[in-house]
Amino acid sequence: MSDSPTLIQQAYLPAAALLEQLGCSPDGLSAAEAAGRLAAYGPNRIAQQAQSGMLQELYGRLKNPLNGLLLVLAGVSWASGDRRAAIVIFVMVVLSVGLAFLQEHRSGKAAEKLRAMFRTRAAVLRRGGGWTETGIEDLVPGDIVKLAAGDLIPADLRILSARTLHVNQSALTGESLPVDKSDAVPDSAAREPLALSNICFMGSSVISGAATGLVLRTGRNTFFGGIADRTTANPPQQTSFDRGIAGFTRLMIAFIAVMVPLVFLINGLTKGSWIEALLFALAVAVGLTPEMLPMIVTVNLAKGAMAMAQKRAIVKRLSSIQNFGAMDVLCTDKTGTLTQNKVILQYHLDFEGEENDRVLEYAYLNSYHQSGLQNLMDEAILSHARRPEHVGHIAAFTKVDEIPFDFERRRMSVILSTPEGGLLMITKGAVEEVLAVCDSYRIGEETGKLDPRHLADARREMAKLNSEGFRVLAIACRQLTAPLPVYDETAETGLTLLGYAAFLDPPKDTAADAIAQLKASGVAVKILTGDNDLVTRAVCKQVGVDADDILLGRDIAALSPEALGAAVEKCAVFAKLAPEQKSAVIDALRSRGHVVGFLGDGINDGPALKSADVGISVDTAVDIAKESADIILLEKSLTVLCDGAIEGRKVFGNIVKYIKMGASSNFGNMFSVLGASLFLPFLPMLPIQVLANNLLYDISQTAIPSDNIDPEYLKAPRRWDLSNLTRFVLMIGPISSIFDYATFFVMLWVFNAWNAPGLFQAGWFVESIVTQTLIIHIIRTAKIPFFESRASAQLSLATLAITCTGAAIPYTALGRTLGFLPLPALYWPILIGLGLGYAVLTQLVKSWFVRRYGM
Repeated sequence: MSDSPTLIQQAYLPAAALLEQLGCSPDGLSAAEAAGRLAAYGPNRIAQQAQSGMLQELYGRLKNPLNGLLLVLAGVSWASGDRRAAIVIFVMVVLSVGLAFLQEHRSGKAAEKLRAMFRTRAAVLRRGGGWTETGIEDLVPGDIVKLAAGDLIPADLRILSARTLHVNQSALTGESLPVDKSDAVPDSAAREPLALSNICFMGSSVISGAATGLVLRTGRNTFFGGIADRTTANPPQQTSFDRGIAGFTRLMIAFIAVMVPLVFLINGLTKGSWIEALLFALAVAVGLTPEMLPMIVTVNLAKGAMAMAQKRAIVKRLSSIQNFGAMDVLCTDKTGTLTQNKVILQYHLDFEGEENDRVLEYAYLNSYHQSGLQNLMDEAILSHARRPEHVGHIAAFTKVDEIPFDFERRRMSVILSTPEGGLLMITKGAVEEVLAVCDSYRIGEETGKLDPRHLADARREMAKLNSEGFRVLAIACRQLTAPLPVYDETAETGLTLLGYAAFLDPPKDTAADAIAQLKASGVAVKILTGDNDLVTRAVCKQVGVDADDILLGRDIAALSPEALGAAVEKCAVFAKLAPEQKSAVIDALRSRGHVVGFLGDGINDGPALKSADVGISVDTAVDIAKESADIILLEKSLTVLCDGAIEGRKVFGNIVKYIKMGASSNFGNMFSVLGASLFLPFLPMLPIQVLANNLLYDISQTAIPSDNIDPEYLKAPRRWDLSNLTRFVLMIGPISSIFDYATFFVMLWVFNAWNAPGLFQAGWFVESIVTQTLIIHIIRTAKIPFFESRASAQLSLATLAITCTGAAIPYTALGRTLGFLPLPALYWPILIGLGLGYAVLTQLVKSWFVRRYGM
């Protein structure tokens, strides 16, 4: 844990003394020194980031309450002398846990290989090697690192130099407003480390500005690591699906808690053998337990993650796959998603709209000398202006200082020494924000005073360019007569407007088709951008997004929560948004019952990524965006998101299939077991027979994750609906009891099994296996099975194999061991008739249910 008093002491030491204390120099550590310290201090990661070992993964699967219940039942069976039952129960647990573990482990390894491609990195100073990049887990105390806007603070560090540094410490303090940081030693004594203005902490992020810092603490020794050691990290917010699964599990356990004592008492009182009644009740408890549910959920989610990995998407949180399937609104930024993210500099214009090379030259000087985060427009300027016909004596300018970009000013400036020995400040930024600090303009060698008429003309020209899809930056300058004591935003005044740089980011060829696919599958696409409304409208119209009504950031600020909720339903495009306004839009959509995904990769997208049900970023995103996301795309494409939505619906569909089958079967079995226990002079099935029946049924269910999903099911978002599931179980479950009682009648009055328990039990065993297994094909689809919808080959083979196995058991040595008698030949045509009747009645009721309530 971080030693806070020592950290405070280090904040007040002179920089030279602190370097000496840590045994390093202003030139950084050598590679050998860094390697030695890494061995001594360990990787720079907190405990929660450590990889789970195989034993931990297995424990994670075992600690599910359903598995715990089964192990308790196995222990009671063993202690009661029924060791065969205990072994069968244990085999069920191994089957469930083993399959889930193997699939998730395989998925995790595949994702880890992809995750290695985008390790979060930091710029570190190495003595003898200069600035180089390394993974943040390799940082050690004594390293000197460079920070820029968008970076995560990689460790606890002391600032050595800084310019307009603003840091978000909300992860540590809960305070959403950024705090100022500098290299100055604090004037007054601080009692709390977080109050130190020259210390930055792991877990925070750079909002704007630039700095270099000396690493003081890494890993679990950081302030953040200390918090993690003292408190349990908050788990990810549960989705409606997570809550639904947990609620269903609790419901089944409660149901078992009521049923099992009832079965125990009825059989104890009617049969006279309380030990036998206890063992039978325990077997019934196992039969009612949906023990395959953890495996079905995990394997389905892991299969979805594997499918996404093949499409070059890394799933950081498995449950986000299902959130994809439930997502009905996708919020995304514009740049790089709708557009090619390949900005080209189309025009460099003077104040009157004519091509001007000075505008290009000054824009190049600004982009070339800035030390902060270079965006696509900077890259376009540098790429365009490197051609010799545009740039002449640029090498003669040297950098003096800079005023970094931040999201409030929306501009940045560099201060340069000119070839003539003067000082020149060049400012580049959003047009409105640059015009606000200009009082004159230059055309050629002539200058003039800006007046309202000029400003109106400039805004009309910008509106014209924006409406054609161009993004525009203004370029301005100021000749300084003498150095200033400090260069900050107060120096950005009295500037001369030189002109504009106009950029084009063309729409992606695939964007329109991908948006159409998302709309067709029930996912509304909404654009959330910090860009202006004119550019946004032009791009949106080209890709098929309704941009007639655009809600601007300034409008959102004036709306009440209720009014914002109504507005986000109607509007598809939101422009000129601040970071907190993107989050506000997402929160408003979620409050209206929507499941929201957000795709973003910028510094200002972190809050929105955390607010969304599914946070999606890309491997080229800034650190804070990648760390906030649930899913990382290795290609920023809406097409991958279409695939993700489909995978999520497949996952949900196959999980719900198992729940519907298991819950319906269990509900029906409740009536059958209770009724048979009341009137039979013997147990309806021996405990080992119940367990064998359940084991065979479980084996058939292991193929469900491979099953096909009807195309119609995939056309709309799918989310958990416990009321609809309950209705389905109440409708379908009792049908199985009708045919169970018909089987009882046949076995008792046709085959006179009153005095032949083994014959009765064999008849119900086979009927139960055949009907439970084959009914899977009816419940798995809203259509007519076999004719309109077919199961996967794996599921078809599994059900056929289990049906044949169950039918054959009474004629085998295993059947004799289980206590069965061979079934007479007449049983089989009767069984076929009962099975057909069951299938037809279930199909009719299901079809009515689908028409009334949906699947």
